[in-house]
Amino acid sequence: MQGLRGVERRNKIVDILLSSSVPVSGGTLASELGVSRQVIVTDIAIIRTKFPDLTATRNGYVLSGLMENRRIFKVRHDDADIEEELTSIIDLGGTVLDVFVEHRVYGTISVPLNISSRRDIANFMNDLKSGVSTPLKNITHGYHYHTVEARSIKIIDEIEAMLEEKGYLIEAMNSQNIWSPKSYKEV
Repeated sequence: MQGLRGVERRNKIVDILLSSSVPVSGGTLASELGVSRQVIVTDIAIIRTKFPDLTATRNGYVLSGLMENRRIFKVRHDDADIEEELTSIIDLGGTVLDVFVEHRVYGTISVPLNISSRRDIANFMNDLKSGVSTPLKNITHGYHYHTVEARSIKIIDEIEAMLEEKGYLIEAMNSQNIWSPKSYKEV
């Protein structure tokens, strides 16, 4: 297994954790993947940005939860559409867990959002309007990703259809394919 790097290694870690019925220790992952324990700790931190239900127990790492009710949407829109995009998602029953971009130089840059209400959106928009920073999507010409979670796959499908209808959707991916190199096409 030695030689896996970055996205491929994290993909393998997710596969190992999803297929295990018991916690998997960092040492076991390091040994199986041919890397140091510190590399595993870093990878786990990155994976946790996409899988908040990844937990560390005293016996190892456990990945569980309702991942089938999550989807990653690659979208593109103007700054003026941010509030409409977020409101449309939460009005259908979704929670926007994060925003991330795939930068050609810096790699994956991710920020947890956990937006699930109009109040969350108002606070987020006020922070953006303060002028201190610009939206993360602007460093990749508007292309960005959101991990969205909902109570059912039906709601996730409705959110995907809405994003498509509004012209925001570029691509949709299931959460199980989150680290697939094929899923992260450079913009």
